[in-house]
Amino acid sequence: MTTALEFRDRAIDVESIFAEIFADVLRVDRVSVDSHFFDGLGADSLVMAHFCARVRKRGNLPPVSMRDVYAHPTIRSLAAAVVGAPPRSAKSSAAAAVQTPTPTSTREYLLCGALQALCLLGFSYVAVLGTVLASRWIVAGSSGLEIYLRLVLCGSAAFFGLSTLPVAAKWILIGRWKPQQIRVWSLAYVGFWIVKTLIRSSPTARLFTGTPLYALYLRALGAKIGPRVTIFSRRVPVCTDLLTIGPGTVIRNDAIFLCYRAQAGRIETGPVTLGRDAFVGERSVLDINTSMGDGAQLGHSSGLHSGQAVPAGERWHGSPAQRTNLNYVRAAPARCGRLRRAGFSVLAVLAVVLLYLPLVEGGLSLLIDTTSSLAERLDPSAGASPLSGLFIQALIVSLVFFFGLALVGLPLVVTLSRVLNRFLKPDTVYPLFGFHDAVRRVIARVGRMRFFNFLFGDSSYIVHFLQWLGTDLSRVVQTGSNFGNEVVQGNPALCFVGSGTIVADGLTLMNDEVSSTSFRISRAAVGPDNFVGNDVNYPPGGRTGDNCLLGTKAMIPLDGKMHEGVGLLGSPSFEIPRTVERDTQFDHLRKGEALRRGLAAKNRYNVRTIGMFLVSRWLGVFLVALFYLAADELYDVLPHVAAAALFASSMMVSAVYFALVERWVETRNPLEPMICSIYDPRFWVHERLWKVHPIHYLHAFDGT
Repeated sequence: MTTALEFRDRAIDVESIFAEIFADVLRVDRVSVDSHFFDGLGADSLVMAHFCARVRKRGNLPPVSMRDVYAHPTIRSLAAAVVGAPPRSAKSSAAAAVQTPTPTSTREYLLCGALQALCLLGFSYVAVLGTVLASRWIVAGSSGLEIYLRLVLCGSAAFFGLSTLPVAAKWILIGRWKPQQIRVWSLAYVGFWIVKTLIRSSPTARLFTGTPLYALYLRALGAKIGPRVTIFSRRVPVCTDLLTIGPGTVIRNDAIFLCYRAQAGRIETGPVTLGRDAFVGERSVLDINTSMGDGAQLGHSSGLHSGQAVPAGERWHGSPAQRTNLNYVRAAPARCGRLRRAGFSVLAVLAVVLLYLPLVEGGLSLLIDTTSSLAERLDPSAGASPLSGLFIQALIVSLVFFFGLALVGLPLVVTLSRVLNRFLKPDTVYPLFGFHDAVRRVIARVGRMRFFNFLFGDSSYIVHFLQWLGTDLSRVVQTGSNFGNEVVQGNPALCFVGSGTIVADGLTLMNDEVSSTSFRISRAAVGPDNFVGNDVNYPPGGRTGDNCLLGTKAMIPLDGKMHEGVGLLGSPSFEIPRTVERDTQFDHLRKGEALRRGLAAKNRYNVRTIGMFLVSRWLGVFLVALFYLAADELYDVLPHVAAAALFASSMMVSAVYFALVERWVETRNPLEPMICSIYDPRFWVHERLWKVHPIHYLHAFDGT
């Protein structure tokens, strides 16, 4: 048993090591163990995060969290607190021991890459074959009605084929998933990657999220899902045989329950079990080997770590989750029977098959045929020089497709957002799977559109775009960086952001509250003079007011006192100082002539950045169009495999192109860690890099 003397000696040892690490982080010779981290030593949350990371890297030290450093803001008190904390459980120690990386060989790595490339080529072969044959059959129609019917047939065949392919591949390659560890780059991993990629590419998973059809599709993949389950998350589970969801359960947007995780060179699979009438909040994470009992709830921005279980009837939140008394199901139930669910599903399928797919197919076919004729008129010698004709046609296709969609899309999304809102009343309970639910989903799709947020984000123009959508921004205090590139709104007309508030990136304003049978939309309001960090999810009724700092991934409280003039950090959140010395060093640039000069210079730079974004994205579309048209043109000249290889290479060529664009931005202005004003040209370079980075496009290469 540890004696008081041994405890004191251990605390002194930890104290001296903490002092050494903290001095190194601050880049000073030594620090006092009794000095206050923030008031005495001038540290801030970023410095303390660096300190906590450095402590974790020293294997002989007890772990330190951000909550610990704010609760014990001196080295002496922190050392005494963490040394006196209960020891880690044997289960936690075992989990830590699993971190040893699994060795892999170069031969396995190369073989895996070759097999993945062959799979891509095979998929491209089928895509080229089907696309060319279908397009030629469609244009051979003798009347408009016949062409439309052929569009419906081809679209339906492609849709159902791409939906059933993942199911067939899963049962053929995997059979039933079971708890296991799969070495990365092994042959078993190739099978895992194929199934994962096909499932995530399935049109059913993309178009029917939140409908009974989605639950039916997961059942076909092996998941055990009860009746009346509603899953709004677009994060498709992969190891579906390990997923069990009881009747009446609701899983909100962007919740993650994949039934696998990647760790130390391995893919680990494990069960996720949810009981009857459970609730999983928005952007929450369920790790493998977790469970929730009947009627259990997990709040938004929360996480169940491996081994955690929420007992029946209990409500938990935070990461790692802990018990709370807050009820997260705040929409009253409504009548929502089987007939309503079945009718909504049938209408959704008909809308996709009879409207959406023919419109997309017909629009692209019409665009290609029209531009082909236009290319011949612009260059009559194109027939003698196929390469020249392809370049001209690809140029026209890409210009019309990219800039045409942008010019048409902007007024369209603005009009949809404003017109459709007339059919919904705030704080009114509506049943799911009806007309009002369909309107809500369309508005939410508009609020989640990435392109225009990326186009206008990190510039003065983002506030105008958000106001066009209907967002209430009060009296705008223009900074040139009011919002970042990623802002998600459940319903823009019910979103409020107060005057003087600055939003970093990844803010999600959650306007809808959902049960298993009903929903309601409510106002989500961020107060004035706030600073909102990255990846914050703000629900209706959030208990924050004026002059708050909402830290990165902070969980917004829904109960308790109204927080004003403070910072919030963590999940569940705790209070921290609103400002530190670092935050005031550029105050002289916030007003007067300095602000006018800085904002004008930033606006000029941002205009050039927006132009670079548009041109770089258009050139990416041009490359894809060029390779696709070449594959189509050479379909009857080259072997079909060669045409497929040409089509498949378009993805690789465009990825290399986007990487070169990013490298070009980096090499012209090398990046380095710094603290600077938003009116410093070095910061504008960072914003430019964030805008041109093809992060969402590169997800196509996940796992390769």
